[in-house]
Amino acid sequence: MQNPFKKKFLIIPVILVAGFFVITHYLQSQLITAYNNQQSSVLLDRNNKTISILPNSKGYYAQYRKSLPKELKQLLIRKEDRFFYYHPGFNPISMIGAVLTRIGLGDREGSSTITQQLAKNILENELNRNVRNKLIETAYAISLETYCSKEKILEMYFNSLYLGNSIQGIHLASQAYFSVPPELLSQSQFVQLLATINSPSKNNPLKMINNEISLSLANRLNVNSKGFTSLEQVKINHSKFQPVKTAYFEISSLLTQGKTTIDLELTSRIRDIVKRNIDELRAYNASNASVIVVKVPENEILALIGSPDPDSFSETYKIDMLHQPKPIGSTIKPLIYLKAFEKNLRPYTLVDDREYKYITAISLPLYPKNYDFKYRGIVTLHYALSNSLNVPAVKVLEYVGLEEFYNFLLNDLQFCPIQDLDQYQLGIALGSLEMKLIDLAKYFTIFPNKGTLKEIKITEQETQEIPIAEEKYVQLINKILNDRKTGIEQFGLKSELNLSQDNYAVKTGTSRDFRDSWIVGYTPDFLVAVWVGNADNSPTEKLSGQNGAGRIWHEVMELLFKTEYNKETEFDFSLVHEFNNQGEIEYGLEDDNYEKFKNTLIEQDESLILLPHDGDTFFLDENTQIILQAKEEVTWFINNLPSTTDIFSPKKAGTYTITAETKTGRRETLNIQVLD
Repeated sequence: MQNPFKKKFLIIPVILVAGFFVITHYLQSQLITAYNNQQSSVLLDRNNKTISILPNSKGYYAQYRKSLPKELKQLLIRKEDRFFYYHPGFNPISMIGAVLTRIGLGDREGSSTITQQLAKNILENELNRNVRNKLIETAYAISLETYCSKEKILEMYFNSLYLGNSIQGIHLASQAYFSVPPELLSQSQFVQLLATINSPSKNNPLKMINNEISLSLANRLNVNSKGFTSLEQVKINHSKFQPVKTAYFEISSLLTQGKTTIDLELTSRIRDIVKRNIDELRAYNASNASVIVVKVPENEILALIGSPDPDSFSETYKIDMLHQPKPIGSTIKPLIYLKAFEKNLRPYTLVDDREYKYITAISLPLYPKNYDFKYRGIVTLHYALSNSLNVPAVKVLEYVGLEEFYNFLLNDLQFCPIQDLDQYQLGIALGSLEMKLIDLAKYFTIFPNKGTLKEIKITEQETQEIPIAEEKYVQLINKILNDRKTGIEQFGLKSELNLSQDNYAVKTGTSRDFRDSWIVGYTPDFLVAVWVGNADNSPTEKLSGQNGAGRIWHEVMELLFKTEYNKETEFDFSLVHEFNNQGEIEYGLEDDNYEKFKNTLIEQDESLILLPHDGDTFFLDENTQIILQAKEEVTWFINNLPSTTDIFSPKKAGTYTITAETKTGRRETLNIQVLD
């Protein structure tokens, strides 16, 4: 018969062994989790260069690495734990010696193994040294040794070491103190780091005493005691150590860790361009600038500049202007013309660039003016957009219809205005609409992306593609914005808008009172958008889009032409058709009703009298003269009395009826007020 007592005695060891593995597995899992959580969030650029290493919960910068120099491991073991490869996480002999020392029967300084020190560091017990904590650390050490290899423990130890000046781990310490990765450290530099371990705040390589301790340690370890890096050189190296690069300023609102699409080197070079130009543009009272570079067709952000120098003490430089809504000036015009081309207007469509009168939402008269306050009469939409004329843009927006354009902005582009669009009305065409530079860049990518809208992205995830416009209409916009010759009148033969390559399109913008200078330009390979102005919204000294943002844009584009991002891809104009109009080439689409589309806007404008406007008010003085102007030759009547001239000089206040009559008998009448 089987002895029942023997069976019970067999069960007890099994339970104890099982309990041991359950407890140690739990403790090991806890420690590994805490270890992983103490790694800093790291942000990388597209080439795996570090943009930022953020402080961990301890306030330290920690970047873990798996591979470490074999010699460094050997030196550490010789210094800290000669029996590392043989003990189960604690050294019984050392622990007994430490106990005897505490009761005055020995002189042993330390008893912790490397594994116990690792547990201490992860548990954050560095400042709480008592018997209870040491027993807890021993339990965790045994647990680690049960489930982790010795090499893994060494890896975790080197990554967890605090080495002074908010630096955790050998990887960052070697860069912070010696400006090299661990693999390139000399034996003497290894010793300087090992000399730091016992008292990181007092003994790190930025302290004079480090050299003395390192010399003693080198002699003890029997290694070369020459070639220590001097204190002066360590200070120079440390001044260059930058765990958080300047580029993080703009990226932090979008992403804090992981790999990005940002090109760190490109961003740095562009910031230099911005800072240098803003220093020069201060003469025009411009203090701030922002730039975004987008790689198309992927819509990957390559560079974000929201401030010339975020590290400056200037308060306005602490504002990321990429995300500040500002009136975008004439950069809205390509979007207006795009919708007009969808409704059968064309680059060859004629428009009368003259004075018009509109009544605003608050019942006040609006007389749109061009940038230079001149009118050019009958011009094509190609000419009007190339020279950024305001009056034709208002007529085009009027033709498109405000509700339809509002719908395009809100529903198609998913734009979020800072106030109701009815507050702007036709003023949108005059540049009053506010927008963030980062949003404007996104909307403009529909032109190099053949009419497709995609989110601009800072990581390589897939984004939704939304068809916004047919490619044929987009090609018409690209054709106009690619044409630098037609815009010579407004922008000059020599300007910042002219580049060394021809495969680009560009549109400038200037807001009211020269408060904001804008430019967006693109090739089929990349897009660059720039804003220049002041964070406090004060006006510049007549700084236009061309002369302000344009100079930064010019340099950035030329820089990009010399990079891998420039594939020299040509625009596709295969859907654009040429029309020969009396020796002049005009652009449209192959199936166009040329004569009809050409005169659509002219025929819609049925008014005969150009000046004055119905309801105009004038103030009476001895020199008051009211110009009378019509579309064709007419006879003028003032209060039904014929006038012999086309200038009316009222002699008294009152209401006057102005009538124009053509030779064919067509008549048009309006009323004006003359006030004292």
